[in-house]
Amino acid sequence: MNWRLRHWREAATLLLAAGTPARLPRRPLGPFDYEVLLLQRSSRSGFVPSAHVFPGGLVEPADFSADWLGLLPASPQCGLGLVRPAPLGSSRAPLFATERQRLGSPLPGEVAFRICAIRETFEEAGILLLVPGRGPAADSGPASPLPAERLPPAELSEWRRRVQGDPGCFLQLCRHLGCVPNIWALHEWSNWLTPVGRAEAGGRRYDTAFYLCCLEQRPPHASQDEQEVTAVLWSSPPEAIERLKSQEIWFPPPQFYEFCRLCNFSSLCELHKFSSDRALEGCERWMPVILTASDGYIQILPGDELYPEDPDYTGEKKIIMSTDKKAEDLMKEGSVFHRIVIKNINNLAVYVNIPAKYKHINPLTINSDCSDYNSKL
Repeated sequence: MNWRLRHWREAATLLLAAGTPARLPRRPLGPFDYEVLLLQRSSRSGFVPSAHVFPGGLVEPADFSADWLGLLPASPQCGLGLVRPAPLGSSRAPLFATERQRLGSPLPGEVAFRICAIRETFEEAGILLLVPGRGPAADSGPASPLPAERLPPAELSEWRRRVQGDPGCFLQLCRHLGCVPNIWALHEWSNWLTPVGRAEAGGRRYDTAFYLCCLEQRPPHASQDEQEVTAVLWSSPPEAIERLKSQEIWFPPPQFYEFCRLCNFSSLCELHKFSSDRALEGCERWMPVILTASDGYIQILPGDELYPEDPDYTGEKKIIMSTDKKAEDLMKEGSVFHRIVIKNINNLAVYVNIPAKYKHINPLTINSDCSDYNSKL
């Protein structure tokens, strides 16, 4: 773990997609044959209370334990494919570029972060993303969760309780089952840094690795833990956005952005192929910069014409961006966009008209209300 970090904590989260029979979403974007797992956080949570989020959480020392080397393949990256060199003029996100051996860790960060995402998915949803033995020789397609018959419900619940109390017990569980976390099924997707000064963040800031994993089967049984998680929801990307619009649920801006990006893929097979191929390129770290408008606020992302040349990553500069103008006026005046316009927690819109880096794909321009700023897009 990077003990040098002072302003944010490292975390990992998982976009878990599972196959379903293709059916029309509530509004026509075409049939989607998969759903994504969302978990509702407790109203007592200190970070985005009551929000629906992807499973995930803080990286723990146990995720970096040298004992994993006795279970995983004996190679520098434990059998993971290496990310290609970063394109000219760009660099690897610090979360992934940090040399963990210099920090005393025997495991590369890219292995530990995947273990974290899989462990947290088990703790929060009761889903085990494990594979027998030391793991597959190569990625051959969408993954499968551990069959339920490998662990009776009562034993599963007991192990879940133990891992929640002590993350180190996750390694013990893997030994008990003769399995390893399926780190090969998790594809690097994005990297979000909590912006400075947002009230909904409760003052906490996280540097979070987002991974994507596709399951070939129907959504596995998931259950809330009644502690951090109070409800479980499987939803296709357009349905999740419709639920947001109808105020059934709410989720933070990064989740909205990623759902809009997933709306490009109605097929689980296409999503898996894109994510597994694209992951070799790595990803860019995004720290949204907040611009407060008269009728809401805008999260400005790298590449937008309003994004600062020297962003205040730590918040120590006390830079405040604000305007008396409405968000709509700012959209009409601008021409180069990479931003999320937020009127309230159920009224968001994402606008991007710059090329995506690292061979990624831009989100579809979908509003969670009926407004339209698309004349210049």
